[in-house]
Amino acid sequence: MATTSASTHSEQSDLRGLKGVIPLIGLTGGIGSGKTAVSDQLGKLGAGIIDTDVIAHQITAANGSAIESIRKHFGSDYIDANGALDRIKMRTLVFAKPKDKKALEAITHPLIRQETIKQALQLAKDGVPYLVFVVPLLLESGAWLNLIDRLVVVDCPVETQINRVMQRNNLPRSEVEKILKTQASREERLAHADFVIENQGTLSQLTEEVNQLNQKILQIQKG
Repeated sequence: MATTSASTHSEQSDLRGLKGVIPLIGLTGGIGSGKTAVSDQLGKLGAGIIDTDVIAHQITAANGSAIESIRKHFGSDYIDANGALDRIKMRTLVFAKPKDKKALEAITHPLIRQETIKQALQLAKDGVPYLVFVVPLLLESGAWLNLIDRLVVVDCPVETQINRVMQRNNLPRSEVEKILKTQASREERLAHADFVIENQGTLSQLTEEVNQLNQKILQIQKG
């Protein structure tokens, strides 16, 4: 399971040139909160979306840029029959052994960071009104808070998160709870939020919230 914080101080230096030029928005939320639903809608409204979780999946897919390094370090047992990272087996390993988690991050984080920067610079060049960095572990990383202009938190009750992930990923409750323990608490995320999207209602309600958020972000640069 490739982690997706993709955040070191070098990231700030590479993206610092965009600060003040284009609004830099961080978007986070606990697993199962609905970050993708929100970022997809913002993308449809014209925002430039850089999703570090998507990038993490790309680099650990078959022929992904992280695969050979993972194979060399962890062995072929952690590569599935299709040539992609065996995410279930790797998840079990990194939860049990912190050293292996750090080893995986040492492989994946630089690659995620490189692609994040590449996409951000290209989207800014393309003229999008603002950039949204979708980072599941944004608060946990620390460095991102010094880079972004505003933080959007997608929020819902913890029990809702658990039920969504159990259904979506076919995971037992105990596994989802383990994942939640590795993430910032709901209270910590809300304490840092500039904007909060409540994602526990209907799709139409979520769409309206995102439309309002888009208008608020568009005012940042004007202000």
